[in-house]
Parts: sequence; structure tokens; C-alpha cells
Amino acid sequence: MIDYRTTIYKNCNPNCQGLEPAFDPLMGERWGRAYDYYLRGWLPEKKNAAIVDLACGNGKLLYFFKERGYKNITGVDISPGQVQLARQVIPEVYQMDVIDFLGSYVNSFDLITGLDIIEHLQKDEILRFLGLCHRALRKGGRLILQTPNADSPLSTSIRYGDFTHEVCFNPNVLLGLLHLCKFNQVEVREQGPVPLGYSIVSTIRYAIWQIIRMGLKLWNFAETGGPGSGLFTRVLIVSGNS
Repeated sequence: MIDYRTTIYKNCNPNCQGLEPAFDPLMGERWGRAYDYYLRGWLPEKKNAAIVDLACGNGKLLYFFKERGYKNITGVDISPGQVQLARQVIPEVYQMDVIDFLGSYVNSFDLITGLDIIEHLQKDEILRFLGLCHRALRKGGRLILQTPNADSPLSTSIRYGDFTHEVCFNPNVLLGLLHLCKFNQVEVREQGPVPLGYSIVSTIRYAIWQIIRMGLKLWNFAETGGPGSGLFTRVLIVSGNS
């Protein structure tokens, strides 16, 4: 049987799915300003920390780390087109399956990131992936994942917006899975408008979003007697320590 993921990912080049043929630093800088907020308090203090970004895509997060002074950065992606772009940011980008990559490392990284990857794995792969991440982290290291949020009323737009998505998580499931795989100090955050420091428009959106969140909590309370998770953005970010 042909693995459909291999067929799709390996046939992706810099001109497919709207990808540009060259990495755009201006795009990377703008994107990174939001992630300064999303990843607040989670990044290593030491600039020589060993960091690997799994499913690094076109290299936006690698660029984020590079611009903030981190020196020991690695990227991994299965798509040759994405790897081609990411290598314009740093040379240390490997074209391979992330699970195969992780299998070679024990107590090696201070930070492992994976934006928009875990939802592409099947259930048995997810447990293996999380276990390998834990094994590859040094004591006190951190795992950061970004994934669609099943608690969002609009989650299906993300869940079914990519043919290769296999699962969708809500905050409680993410907490449970990371604890099952021996992570501690697990925290789940919304990925929504940035309140301050990004733009006036983002600040206004943030204020409007707080009103919408209160309405969604009220909806949950009316139906179930409780506010629900309180995390309703279409995408979530979760962190856990080894």
C-alpha cells in the first residue's frame, strides 16, 4: 500500500501550496513578532541551547530562533521543497521522517518544537512520537507543540482543511497525553490575537476576542453547567517539561 503522506509531502516543491521559491525574511520577522507572545516564558535562557524544530516547513521558526541569538539549531522535514526553503535560513536541516530522526537521539536537546505536526500522525504514532520526544530531551528540557483545537466552534475549518490531518485534540486530551508520556508542568495556551506590541488592529481584535470568549463560556455553562476549557481559538500551543 502506498503511504499517501509520502506521496503528498515528497511531491511538494517551493511552488506548490502557494510556497515562494525563496525564504522571505520580512515575512519571517512579522510572523516571529506574534510568536514572541505565544512562546513567552518557554524559551531557553542560554543561547547555546540545543534546539530542534520538527516538521520545520519553510523555516519560519528556525528564522525566529536564529534572529533571537540561538546558535545550536536544527530543522527536520520530510518534504524536499520545504527543506530547500528552510536551508536558506540555516544549513542544518535534514530531509527525513521526524520519528526516524528522533529514534537516533537520547538526552540530546534542550528544546523540541513541532508546529502543526502532531495532527498529521495516527494514534499509535502519536504515542510513539511523544515518547521519543521525551527520550530525546535533556532533563528539564521542553517540548512545544502547536495543533488545531477541537474545542473551537470553527475547528472543522482547520481539522479538515488539510487532507493529511488524522486527529484533532482539545486541551484536556493534550494534557492527558503529555502526562501519560511523562511530561510535567504541562500548559496549554490559545493562539489568538496578540494583546500588545504587535499592532493596533491586533489589540482591537484581542479585546473583541475576549468578549467572544465570554460568550462561548456562557454557551458552555448553559449547556453543561460549566465554562468548558476556556480555550477556544482554532489553534492551540502546548508546552511540557521532561
